[in-house]
Amino acid sequence: MKRVGVLTGGGDCPGLNSVIRAVVRFAFKEGYKVTGIKNGWKGLIEKNTVDMDLETVSGILPKGGTILGTSRTNPYKKEGDKEKVKENFKKLGLEALIAIGGEDTLGVASKLYKEGLNVVGAPKTIDNDLSCTDVTFGFDTAINIATEAIDRLHTTAESHNRIMVVEVMGRHAGWIAVEAGMAGGADVILIPEVPIDIKEVCALLKKRHARGKSFSIVVVAEGAKFKKGDIVTQEEKLDAFGHVRLGGIGHPLGDEIEKRTGYETRVTVLGHIQRGGTPTAFDRVLGTRFGIKTMDFVLKKDYGKMAALKGRKIVAVPLEDAVRETKTVDMELYNIAKIFFG
Repeated sequence: MKRVGVLTGGGDCPGLNSVIRAVVRFAFKEGYKVTGIKNGWKGLIEKNTVDMDLETVSGILPKGGTILGTSRTNPYKKEGDKEKVKENFKKLGLEALIAIGGEDTLGVASKLYKEGLNVVGAPKTIDNDLSCTDVTFGFDTAINIATEAIDRLHTTAESHNRIMVVEVMGRHAGWIAVEAGMAGGADVILIPEVPIDIKEVCALLKKRHARGKSFSIVVVAEGAKFKKGDIVTQEEKLDAFGHVRLGGIGHPLGDEIEKRTGYETRVTVLGHIQRGGTPTAFDRVLGTRFGIKTMDFVLKKDYGKMAALKGRKIVAVPLEDAVRETKTVDMELYNIAKIFFG
């Protein structure tokens, strides 16, 4: 029997298991065996694998995270790791490998394809910042979680007459901040694409309070930065892909708002709460469709492709194009959100 491998890399998100399940179910239907690669590219370097069958994926559809585990290991970072990936690909007898991940994971997949490996991909990131696809799975769940949090903060903000700053994920793109902020009725939304003008933010909040409103909600993406300032990070340590750990913008923003306005301000950092828990119906269905499409690539030997959502259809796009640049927030959408600021 032919054999296909599957791995999940980068940050986890709801919907990963729906892709894995779809790959395994479709592969077995077509007479393929499936090898699960544990913990992303690290598992292929170390040849850490598990045989998968229909029982392995039974009942995983509503589960968050990934049953295969994940890591941010970059096989191009350490000398010799790339060769181990290629060697183990052959030792495992893989006809093809399905990589499920975001910009970094699929960036590695694209490089390996150019170097001769039969690799295809499925787009995963709660940040929704991958090019060539309208939506990535995991994003819908994240914005629903963030929206619910904003809804809950409304009542406590109103009760205490406070400004509530809500920090959400979003390294270089503020999709979660914009869509969850709009859905949750935020009074100010701050994103990485637009440097924070703290004077303008405080003016908007004062304007709202002058109308008789004694509380406000400010949503900020973790990667947002002040004008002429550096990105606020948790620490300067870099991961294997050269990214600093983001997070922490909420607290200096809250301090600055309270100092400049005199309004009592509190900060809530949602962090990994946005990644956890059961996926929405939309993400389960989208993940399933992506999984079927990637296995279809394997059957047709159409390698070097990523499954993408275009309108309502799942299409094939080159991996190289998908990771070429970050998909930032549509400014038309952000301008609609700005109508409600203050």
